[in-house]
Amino acid sequence: MVNTAAVAAAKGSRGSGLPLASLNHISIVCRSLQESLTFYTDVLGFFPVRRPGSFDFDGAWLFNYGIGIHLLQAEDPDSLPGKTEINPKDNHISFQCESMVAVERRLKELGIPYIQRCVEEGGIYVDQIFFHDPDGFMIEICNCDNLPVVPLGADQPLVMAACKRAAVIKQQQASSSPATAAAAQCAVPSSTKAIHVSEEAHISCA
Repeated sequence: MVNTAAVAAAKGSRGSGLPLASLNHISIVCRSLQESLTFYTDVLGFFPVRRPGSFDFDGAWLFNYGIGIHLLQAEDPDSLPGKTEINPKDNHISFQCESMVAVERRLKELGIPYIQRCVEEGGIYVDQIFFHDPDGFMIEICNCDNLPVVPLGADQPLVMAACKRAAVIKQQQASSSPATAAAAQCAVPSSTKAIHVSEEAHISCA
C-alpha cells in the first residue's frame, strides 16, 4: 500500500507532472485477433467490452482488474517480429496475483512455457513468472505487493507494509470489532526493518 502523503511530497520535490488519474489501457498489435482474444480471455481472465463502431480497422476491447487491453489486428501480420526466448528484461505488463502456486499449476495445465525469477530486498521476497502471449508480448505474474513502495526523495525514510487485505481482515474479524479490523488492514511496521509477508512459500530463487 502506498503512503499517499509521502508520494505527494516526493512529487512536489521534483515538480508537477501531467494531471493524470490512473492507467486506462494498453494496446497490443496482434497477428491473429481471434487467437489473442482467446488468450486474454481464457488465460488472463479479461472479458470483452463494447468497442466504438466508428473504428475502420479490426480490433477488440477487453477489461478486468481495473485496466483495459485493446487488441489491434496487424495490417501485415507477417511483418511482426517473432520472439521465442522469454527475457524478463523485455517489455512486459505485470499482474499481481493471490497465489503463485496456482498460476504455475494453471500454466502447466495449458502447456504455456514460462520461466521463474525471484527478487529479494531486505528479507522480502517477490516471486515472478514470465511467459508470452501469442505474439511474443511478455506477461509477468507476481506477488509484488510484498515489496513496500517507498517514494524516493521523501524527507523521511518510510516503510509501507504490504497490504494483505484478505488474510488480515479474516484475522482481525475473528478477534476484534469491524472498525478495528478495517483500521488494521495495512499497518505500518514500527521498525524500518523489512518484513516478509506471504501467504505461501515463495518460488525458489535457484
